Amino acid sequence: MNKSLGPVSFKDVAVDFTQEEWQQLDREQKTTYRDVMLENYSHLVSVGCHIVKPEVIIKLEQGEEPWRVEGEFLLQSHPVPS
Repeated sequence: MNKSLGPVSFKDVAVDFTQEEWQQLDREQKTTYRDVMLENYSHLVSVGCHIVKPEVIIKLEQGEEPWRVEGEFLLQSHPVPS
């Protein structure tokens, strides 16, 4: 039986890293992570998901490292300035 679990969210398709975990990735893995996360976000927006841009996406778009500080979650959304 195919049951709908409700709408998908960005958290459903995202991965969060600590600084230590991020540092263990090689350059190719970091590039793949960036590409996949940006593509996942883009797909959600293109199918009409009304989500505020998550901090991890903002960091990736700015070329910053997306690791999180212990206890902080970058998958949280923050309002995008108008």
